[in-house]
Amino acid sequence: MKTVEKSLVTELYNHQNIYQNLSVAQLVEKILNRNEGMLTSTGAVCASTGKYTGRSPGDKFIVNDEVSKDIIDWGKVNQPIAEEVFDHLHRKVIDYLNEKDEIFQFKGFAGADERYRLPIQVINEYAWHNLFARQLFINPKEDELKNHQAEFTVISAPDFKADPSIDGTNSEAFILISFKKRVVLIGGTEYAGEIKKSIFSIMNYLLPERDVLSMHCSANVGAEGDVALFFGLSGTGKTTLSADPYRRLIGDDEHGWSPNGVFNIEGGCYAKGINLSEEKEPQIFNAIRYGSVLENVVLDAKTRIADYDDISLTENTRAAYPLENIDNIVIPSVAGHPNTIIFLTADASGTLPPISRLTKEQAMYHFLSGYTSKLAGTERGVTEPQATFSACFGSPFLPLAPSKYAEMLGEKIDMFDSNVFLVNTGWTGGSYGYGTRMKLSYTRAMVHSALEGELNSVETTKDDVFGLEIPMHVPGVPDEVLIPKNTWLDKAAYQEAAQSLALKFQKNFEKFTLASNDIKQAGPLYKG
Repeated sequence: MKTVEKSLVTELYNHQNIYQNLSVAQLVEKILNRNEGMLTSTGAVCASTGKYTGRSPGDKFIVNDEVSKDIIDWGKVNQPIAEEVFDHLHRKVIDYLNEKDEIFQFKGFAGADERYRLPIQVINEYAWHNLFARQLFINPKEDELKNHQAEFTVISAPDFKADPSIDGTNSEAFILISFKKRVVLIGGTEYAGEIKKSIFSIMNYLLPERDVLSMHCSANVGAEGDVALFFGLSGTGKTTLSADPYRRLIGDDEHGWSPNGVFNIEGGCYAKGINLSEEKEPQIFNAIRYGSVLENVVLDAKTRIADYDDISLTENTRAAYPLENIDNIVIPSVAGHPNTIIFLTADASGTLPPISRLTKEQAMYHFLSGYTSKLAGTERGVTEPQATFSACFGSPFLPLAPSKYAEMLGEKIDMFDSNVFLVNTGWTGGSYGYGTRMKLSYTRAMVHSALEGELNSVETTKDDVFGLEIPMHVPGVPDEVLIPKNTWLDKAAYQEAAQSLALKFQKNFEKFTLASNDIKQAGPLYKG
């Protein structure tokens, strides 16, 4: 694999104050000196991202050139931009950063399996963004740093604002990916998650070429070596449910499934901070310590204690910390093939079962559908849950057609006989605004039973709208909670809401024209 094009990027290397792979302590000192953030009572850095408190999907583009034009699944998600537009902004961003008093560089890797890892570098205007990159990606050993040759570069300049009328962007913010030049340009937004997700998009482009399924999922492993995957969009519980005191964490968000097994793409975790508490999520709460990065979390002015219940800045508060801050992890972050696969959805309609067992065809249907309710704060402008279908539970980060990833998953489910479950971490007893969010203790009990194999042969009942097989009994969960209709006082309202969601599934799936009839018929039973 060729290294990144150096024509413009190398100009930054000549900057008189470019700081490479600073230690956590050195970066924290820089952050405090530059007034980019405050230290919490536990030593974490707390920074604000201004008006951009989530990703800006409308501002993300892929350069349409001879390398990408016949490979990318162009559309609303993968918006094309001309090569000359990218080159023009690339030049302007380099010139801008060369005028700064100091800039920061991180060299590391994406991919814990050395056979598939990608050498990357991240160049930042902000010191706290560089600390973020240091915590989220895989840090090189001393000898690896000496011989490091980046194959992709991310350049982040938040204070550089684009002019749409001149620069060809949609707004002042931009995230531009050039697979030809192997460079990502980020400007106009301080949200650090754009750095993380741009690398994930790149891995989703590169790994399938090497027979590796790239996945938006968390993963952990049990005492007997059994591996579990948790698919789901932001806010569905990937990080929370994979941080299990009885299982070792492989990673919380991004993985590859190679012919050899599963590996983490990252070296850290990026957890949602909303309503975080030591009682509910002790592993995540205690992982936030010196050098961790908090985004948009409100601090007490006197004690500097983080108030995770305060959402005055955004509901999308975040915490970034290295995997090593979790007690029971897998090092290196590599494991075997998955025994259990769990699809997570936060259903705001309150009609999907809290857990159901899927056939292979149902698994493919729900993987391609990728249904959830987009939660407040994960994207700009989202203030309450919205029903959304995100193919493969990660459409915003998939440069290739969803069918490519789905075909790979289906092949691997067959090859390794993985059990698949759909788990609803959303609402029960009514839709959003009327019902309540599913208790985490119930969800944990259901997931535990699935991982232990207790639901593989348990008695089930078929949902008459969605056609899903619902376990009749799960240890630690009241039986009435398992059947959504039983939790609603107004049965007619339930039926109407369930049928409405079923029709949304069917309408969304119309675009998957190449899916087999078996997969198409594995969706909701209700026909409007």
